[in-house]
Amino acid sequence: MNYESPEVTEALKAFEGLYPEKIELSLGRIEAVLEALGRPQDKLPPVIHVAGTNGKGSTCAYLRAMAEAAGLSVHVFTSPHLVRFNERIRLAGKLISDQVLIDVLTRTRHAVGEGLITHFEATTAAALLAFSEAPADLLVLEVGLGGRFDATNVISSPAVSVITPVDLDHKQFLGSDLATIAGEKAGIIKAGRPCVSALQAPAVAEVIRDCAVVLDAPLTFVSSADFEAIPKTVALPGRHQRENAALAGLALRHVESCKISPDAIPAGAQKAVWPARMQRLGPGPLTRLAHPSNVWLDGGHNPHAGKAIASVLREMDSETVLVTAMMASKEHEAFFREFKGLVHAVHTVPMTSRHASASPKDLAQIAQKHLPDVSAHESFEVGFQAASDRGSSQILICGSLYLAGDVLAMNQQWPD
Repeated sequence: MNYESPEVTEALKAFEGLYPEKIELSLGRIEAVLEALGRPQDKLPPVIHVAGTNGKGSTCAYLRAMAEAAGLSVHVFTSPHLVRFNERIRLAGKLISDQVLIDVLTRTRHAVGEGLITHFEATTAAALLAFSEAPADLLVLEVGLGGRFDATNVISSPAVSVITPVDLDHKQFLGSDLATIAGEKAGIIKAGRPCVSALQAPAVAEVIRDCAVVLDAPLTFVSSADFEAIPKTVALPGRHQRENAALAGLALRHVESCKISPDAIPAGAQKAVWPARMQRLGPGPLTRLAHPSNVWLDGGHNPHAGKAIASVLREMDSETVLVTAMMASKEHEAFFREFKGLVHAVHTVPMTSRHASASPKDLAQIAQKHLPDVSAHESFEVGFQAASDRGSSQILICGSLYLAGDVLAMNQQWPD
């Protein structure tokens, strides 16, 4: 589904078909375009570069909230967007306007010329151009995929590199074992520049330490003291969100150019906003349909995310019905396994957008191995209606960020 203005849609379409593959990790193409644009990557405020498998977006949200609580202005780049492309680029606290977005996209297309570039690389270049032309105190820059060859990894000297929990995901691009994937994520570490990391599996921690030693980069893992500096109740639900907030606080303390008051870190931890991460939906068409059930939304789509969602459900201790769709490429069984004993029924549906959806019937067969009362439906609308008819205390929609974006649009709840 497309929710952008026609003018933004047209500007984005200009980059379609410029490269034969959707994804091919490399830096050469974006570096050439940035050179033609006057090297905007060298004209940025201090950069906090964030890589990892899970928690990147939430950590970015906490970084922004904490920095703003300290009175700083913050640019943010994240992906993917949920409803509108503008969500990916936040200039000094506000989503980029259509006018500025179209301008930087058009200038980037001219810079590409007859060259080859992927859609993500081109739009990352446009974002860096926008950031270079708007004043701010910080730029929080989220990696799109991997790290070493991600289009964001053109930053030569970040204020601090941040690595959130690393787990198996995107194995077709990053490798099939944790150590290999960790090596790709650790590719954002730069010589002599500080790096902070979440607590990691031993194999991951070893790779990160080795990379830091080779590059003489000061490395700090989040500690119990960092965790204790975060309030027991934070803006986003779940213990894992306190851990993300602790990592964000640790990262900000390593930014030499910005003075972060001690009070700003707990204050920001309680103010962060990050849609589709165990978000309780507000009043709208979907929630009216489900009344009196509460409707929750989470875009988590891999086993690590499933574990995090499951931990929140344990704390809620409520009768929960799942409505779920997933991409065909994800690890469906490992995701569903995390919900064993926590849900009363499951309704599998197809993706609402044109992305490669797993078949609802196939998802249902996999879910039935671990979960009770599973049924497959031909559309999200039919599956959600069936879930609503149960009258359970809460419905959780999960399994895909693409699904989450469409659900927010259906409920007329636009991220801002």
